[in-house]
Amino acid sequence: MDTHADAEKPLTSLSCHRPPSGTAAPFLPMSRAEMTALGWDACDIVLVTGDAYVDHPSFGMAIIGRLLEAQGFRVGIIAQPDWQSAEPFKALGKPALFFGVTGGNLDSMVNRYTADRRLRHDDAYTPGGEGGQRPDRSTIVYTQRCREAFKDVPIVLGGIEASLRRIAHYDYWSDKVRRSVLADAKADLLVYGNAERAIIEVAHRLAAGEAPRDLDSIRGVALFRRVPDHYTELHADDLDSADEGAARRPGDTVIRLPAYEQVEQDSEAYARASRVLHRESNPGNARPLVQRHGDRDLWLNPPPIPLTSAEMDAVYDLPYARAPHPSYGTAPIPAWDMIKFSVTIMRGCFGGCTFCSITEHEGRIIQNRSEGSILREIELIRDKTPGFTGVISDIGGPTANMYRMACKDTKIEAACRRPSCVFPDICPNLNTSHDDLIRLYRKVREVEGVKKVMVASGVRYDLAVKSPEYIKELVTHHVGGYLKIAPEHTERGPLDKMMKPGIGTYDRFKEMFDAAVKQAGKKYYLIPYFIAAHPGTTDEDMMNLALWLKRNRYRADQMQTFLPSPMATATTMYHTGVNPLRGVRHGASDKVVTVTGLRQRRLHKAFLRYHDPDNWPLLREALKQMGRADLIGARPDQLVPAHQPPGTGKAAGTRRPVRRTGGTQPFTTKGVPIKK
Repeated sequence: MDTHADAEKPLTSLSCHRPPSGTAAPFLPMSRAEMTALGWDACDIVLVTGDAYVDHPSFGMAIIGRLLEAQGFRVGIIAQPDWQSAEPFKALGKPALFFGVTGGNLDSMVNRYTADRRLRHDDAYTPGGEGGQRPDRSTIVYTQRCREAFKDVPIVLGGIEASLRRIAHYDYWSDKVRRSVLADAKADLLVYGNAERAIIEVAHRLAAGEAPRDLDSIRGVALFRRVPDHYTELHADDLDSADEGAARRPGDTVIRLPAYEQVEQDSEAYARASRVLHRESNPGNARPLVQRHGDRDLWLNPPPIPLTSAEMDAVYDLPYARAPHPSYGTAPIPAWDMIKFSVTIMRGCFGGCTFCSITEHEGRIIQNRSEGSILREIELIRDKTPGFTGVISDIGGPTANMYRMACKDTKIEAACRRPSCVFPDICPNLNTSHDDLIRLYRKVREVEGVKKVMVASGVRYDLAVKSPEYIKELVTHHVGGYLKIAPEHTERGPLDKMMKPGIGTYDRFKEMFDAAVKQAGKKYYLIPYFIAAHPGTTDEDMMNLALWLKRNRYRADQMQTFLPSPMATATTMYHTGVNPLRGVRHGASDKVVTVTGLRQRRLHKAFLRYHDPDNWPLLREALKQMGRADLIGARPDQLVPAHQPPGTGKAAGTRRPVRRTGGTQPFTTKGVPIKK
């Protein structure tokens, strides 16, 4: 397979499946009546999603549906179907080509459960915000029902749930390693990442009569196939070797990951598979991967080639209705309400934060829209979105300030295997100029009818400090009282495992931010985000973070307990206790302190909310066991008071019982008791 075959193919290089009708459907049909109104007797493709259907480019199904429509395919949508039987999956009839199945904009388990594995009772992607309108592991359940409805129709999986479960992966909610979702769902094909290129080629080749098993040359596709005879296998599954499949060989090569059965039983094998997959994520040099599942080989082609600005513009300029489907009436859809006045200007992130799945899904090469496309969308918001008052609620993407940033040398970029362009330091080959973004901000502010343009996406502060002019522009024009920032922690141990900069960089940004605020005559504040219980974090780290928060008079409301999402590097650390950022080899792997017990995770969260009286009993107990009773008292340098106010401490009174083994259970994240 020529792994660079798609590099020069424009997104819409294939001829349309049928001649364009001249007008797009007002909404992609969700009923037979809508199909009849469009003059259709059948759909070519039916897309099944766990989200409500909102015809807007912030919703994956809308993008894929409109893109396929522009290619001449008849596309229908089945949104949030009742999964108790196959009947709702027959609503649009038998699709001529395939079912496309996704769990929605979020992994269905992340969407439905908290970091403490508690059921959420709301769903931002459902009319009325009502929870329970999608099943657990939606991709698997929907696929089963599609198969029951029409057993001979090919099924293609996509979206973030499929993308992040494309190989054997640790599942936090069942606390076990699961097979690739392609195996569990028994689908025909999986497209991962931003799949515009892949889905167009899949649709055209299936329409030409090819079978799903024949689509093994498409980038960003996973399927079950045997390794062709002419391929050389590089064995990353040999954990006694230091090579990790990194050797370069002439001709066609494929890297064999440790098998599902191996990673299920061996934590170092799991860490090796994770490390190799992340190192083979650059579209410029990635090679195919293969992983044994029972008696079959799961084959993953290299990631898709990033979209050019012209291609991104074409995607975002499609004729979206920019509204929820009329069948929802006036029921609010919280996710729509949150984004309807916002604009996405780029995709991807080269930060490589180990707890985040953006890189695994969208890639680390930034894909940018042109200024013209962005300005056109703002005019559409102004003219077509009811309730617009002149305020653009956000202009950004996964990160607010990576627009048009890239490697200075395309050859270096194509050869690079680093997981991050900004850790441990900003790469000297990275262009960190904010000039294009500043110019864009200024043009957006000039659009008639626009009164204010907010930046609500998180700002990467280690990049921002390289541009005092950007910070000044941001503060003067694009902050509305508060600015989100994510130092995540203060201590080097967890920060190194997160691949985040030290707290000194945050201090420098705050200094520059405060100076710009003063110069602008504003009263603006930073809202820092922090993570509790991240791999690499000890009790002492959390205590030091709490002390830092108190010294700086922060009461952290914007924080989270680490949630091990599928395929993230930090999830590998959590599950295995092994650091895949370094070489993985039997007897020579770098170990990681992990926080897996629910009680310990609650303690770490309590340190972040040291100011909450309900946490004081828990913190007093922990501080005594850590030998830090000196931090209990009323002095400014002490963390919690010695006495409990009447009527508080309910959280401590309802915590789960502790199993005792001859004494009080010590809190520890190091595997050994902390001194009392």
